[in-house]
Amino acid sequence: MGTYEQQPPVSEQRSFDESALLDRIRALEADVASLREANEHLVLATVDAQYQREDAEAVNRRQNEFLAMLAHELRNPLSPLAMAASLLERDAGAAPQQLRLASVITRQVDHMARLLDDLLDAARLSSGKIRLAVETLALADVLRHAVETVQPRILERGQALDVELPAAAVAVEGDKVRLAQVFTNLLGNASKYTGDGGRLRLAAHAGPDQLVVTISDDGTGIAPEVLPYIFDLFTQGPRSLARSEGGLGVGLNVVRNLVGMHRGTVEAHSDGPGRGSRFTVRLPRAAGLPAAPVPPEPPRATPHRRILLVEDNADASATLADILAAEGHDVVCAGDGRAGLARALAERWDVIVCDIGLPELDGLELMQALRARQEGARPYAIALTGYGQPDDEARGFAAGFDRYLVKPVGAAALLAVVADAPADVSA
Repeated sequence: MGTYEQQPPVSEQRSFDESALLDRIRALEADVASLREANEHLVLATVDAQYQREDAEAVNRRQNEFLAMLAHELRNPLSPLAMAASLLERDAGAAPQQLRLASVITRQVDHMARLLDDLLDAARLSSGKIRLAVETLALADVLRHAVETVQPRILERGQALDVELPAAAVAVEGDKVRLAQVFTNLLGNASKYTGDGGRLRLAAHAGPDQLVVTISDDGTGIAPEVLPYIFDLFTQGPRSLARSEGGLGVGLNVVRNLVGMHRGTVEAHSDGPGRGSRFTVRLPRAAGLPAAPVPPEPPRATPHRRILLVEDNADASATLADILAAEGHDVVCAGDGRAGLARALAERWDVIVCDIGLPELDGLELMQALRARQEGARPYAIALTGYGQPDDEARGFAAGFDRYLVKPVGAAALLAVVADAPADVSA
C-alpha cells in the first residue's frame, strides 16, 4: 500500500500564499521607496549642479565685466600721457633732457598697456573668447617684430641680445599679433629677470616639420620648486619686498595658452637660482609663404580736415586737439555725448574722433543717432576708447564707426588713421 502525504488544509494554504504575497509586496514597496528617494536625490543633485553652473557663469561674467571696466578706467589716463609724450617728442626745439623724459614716459605707458593686455588676455583665454586670425607668416618677421618691441628696454639696461633668425623662407601658420605677443613676452621676461649688463639670446632653428625658438638669459634663474608651476596663472616665485622685477604673474600663462592654440608647446628650464633660464617654443612648420606683397604707394600729402573731437577727459581732449592742430587740422572739441551730437548735426565734418564712455549720451548712442539722421556725405568716424574687448569693437562697427582704436594710441597711429580717412564718404 502506498504512502499517503497529508496535505494542509486549504485555509492554511491560502494563509501561506497570502503571507508570501504580502512579503513580496512589502519588498517591492521598499524598492520603490528606495528608487523614489534615489531619484529625488538625483533631481536635487541635478538642480544643484545647474545652480552651481549658473552661479559660476554669473561670476565669470561679472569678472569679465569688471576687467573690461578696469581696463577702460586705466587706459583713459594712459591716453593723455601717451599723447603728451608724443607732443614733447615732436617739439622741434626740444632740449635733450625733454626728449629723454618723453622717451621714459612713452616706455612706461607702453609697459602699463602691456600689463593690462596680459591681464585681459588671461581672462579671455580662460573663457575661450580669443580667436586667431591665422595666415602663413615668415617666422623671421615675427621674431624681428618682437625684438624691435623689447629692444628699447634692453638698451636702457645695458644688456646684450644675440639674435639668430631663420631663413626668410621659413614659414609658420599663425596669428601675426598673437605670435609676436608670445615672443615679446618671453623676451621681456628674459630682460626683466636679468641684471643690468646681462646677456640674452634668441635663436630659431627649422626642422622638416617643426620650428624651435629658444630664448635664454644669464639672469636670476628659476627655483626648482617653482619651475613645475611657472606657466600657471599668478605664479611668480619668491620676490623681494622691493618687487624690482614687477609683473602680474599672468604673462607666461598667456604664452602657454597662445602657443597651445597654435598647436605648439613651450617649456622652461633653469639650473636654479642665479643660473639663468631658457624657454623653448616648438611650433609646426608651414609649407611655404604666399607671394610677396605689392609695395606700398609713396606717402602723399595729408589733406587738412575739419575734425570734431568728442572726449570727456579734459587732459585727453586738450592733448589730442594739440596734436591734431599741429598737423594742420581744424579741431573743435565737445565734452559730452549730447554736445557732441549737436555739433555733429549742426555742421559739416570730415572726421569725428569720439570716445565711447561719454556722459549724457555714450559714443555708441551718439553714432547711431548721427548715422540715422544724416543725409548725403557723412564724416569718417573714429572710435578712440578704453573698451578693448572684441565684443566692444563689434558693437562699435555696428553703431556706425569706421575705425575702432583702443587707448592708449600714439600720436603717429592716430594721425595715420586720420590721414587715411576718405575726403568724402557717401551715406
